[in-house]
Amino acid sequence: MLRTALRRMTRNSAPALARTQAVAAHMSTSAPDAQPVLFESRGTMRQYILNREKKLNALNTEMLDILRPQLEEWSKSDLCKVVVGSGLGRAFCAGGDVATVLKDSLNDATRPNSIAFFRSEYELDYILSVLPKSYIALLDGITMGGGVGLAISAPFRVATEKTVFAMPETKIGFCPDVGASFFLSRMDGQVGTYLALTSETLVGREVFEHGFATHYIPSTSIPTLMARLADLDNPTPELIDRAIEELHAERQPNDAAGKFTGKTRQALDSAFSHDTVEDIVKSLEAFASHEDTGVRDWAKATLETLRMRSPTSLKVALAAVRRGKKLSLLESLQMEMGIATAYCSGASPDFRTGISAVLIDKTQGRPTWTPDSIDQVTPEIVDRFFNKSSTYVASSPQLTPPPELRNKNKDPMRFALPTEATINDTINSLSSGGSVPLSEVLAKFDDLRSGKNGIKEKVMDVVQRRYKLVDQGGNQFIQS
Repeated sequence: MLRTALRRMTRNSAPALARTQAVAAHMSTSAPDAQPVLFESRGTMRQYILNREKKLNALNTEMLDILRPQLEEWSKSDLCKVVVGSGLGRAFCAGGDVATVLKDSLNDATRPNSIAFFRSEYELDYILSVLPKSYIALLDGITMGGGVGLAISAPFRVATEKTVFAMPETKIGFCPDVGASFFLSRMDGQVGTYLALTSETLVGREVFEHGFATHYIPSTSIPTLMARLADLDNPTPELIDRAIEELHAERQPNDAAGKFTGKTRQALDSAFSHDTVEDIVKSLEAFASHEDTGVRDWAKATLETLRMRSPTSLKVALAAVRRGKKLSLLESLQMEMGIATAYCSGASPDFRTGISAVLIDKTQGRPTWTPDSIDQVTPEIVDRFFNKSSTYVASSPQLTPPPELRNKNKDPMRFALPTEATINDTINSLSSGGSVPLSEVLAKFDDLRSGKNGIKEKVMDVVQRRYKLVDQGGNQFIQS
């Protein structure tokens, strides 16, 4: 049945592809930003298209107010089976319109507007996480901050070679939000903690390999994918998954290796496992003298990156990620609502300093943070952002997603590569404390996730970092 459906998709894709290309051509010649969000309806598929190309599709209040009612309508429609999110130009969505948020936060009369923006954004992110439809986010370009919030809970997150992924909030004196305390805390090892504090980027295939995307296809294959999806009469999650997997882009021999592999990844997981920024820095300083050149260079560069970031943001971000590990997505978003309210209410001057320096004045060098160093950021300062009795958090509103969509969270990793924890558990269960043939482990994952591209590479990365691989009788065995 699955093969028949896929053959039908391929056979019928040419007319649909032509329609898709015609729509794209029409949109590329229409007036930019005339309507900040566009909507398309094709068969059982519904698509929202972020249309602030000159602003890299940064979210503003108008866009949020347009998106929510449409998504709620689609969630109830029997005709809608699939929702696709995309953006025009070189970004899916580069974040939120924080410059406007800052401007509103500086005045007592308009401060409620800035807080209301975050509330609308977080509620929309939650609605997308529980849509009773298959949701596909096309991360074909810059995907940062608020853009990550729109995409990260989608069961299908499609990256391309153009994807640039980051949570850049510590650069601007803020804290990773839009559910970051939930999803970053659940990534393999300490990659999430590292990204939360440094604001560093993942590019292209890395976004897929680290689990932030579930699939990786060439950017040029997106029209083909859209045509196939539009032609599906009964787009089950399994059919959608197979349709995307059929377009997977294999790693080529000359492709650059990911930044976080081997000894560098081991150092990252070790350094960022600590629960205080001070201990993370100490660990990085030790790795800066490591015998391995790659580890040494990475540690030195990371120390310099952290020195550029807001010390207050570093401590608030680390506290949020550690707390988020024990919270649901909605609870994490509610905690982040309090943090955002605190920033808007003046709990730290770094929000204003960072946005002014990075986004408005675009000055070079380190912004003038206050306090200026991590040792000056006291527990009392951090407490301003989390304590419900804090005067800075007092005006934080309660998130109120639609009652019918509450507590219906889906597994955002169902179609992603297996997590490192899953790989470790599988190896341990098959080896029973001894050794196990590598081929047996790979066959096990092939049984569990037949047709999933990239599994062998992910398993090999974990094995080479955490186990010993030995040759016995012409076969490779994994030893603990």
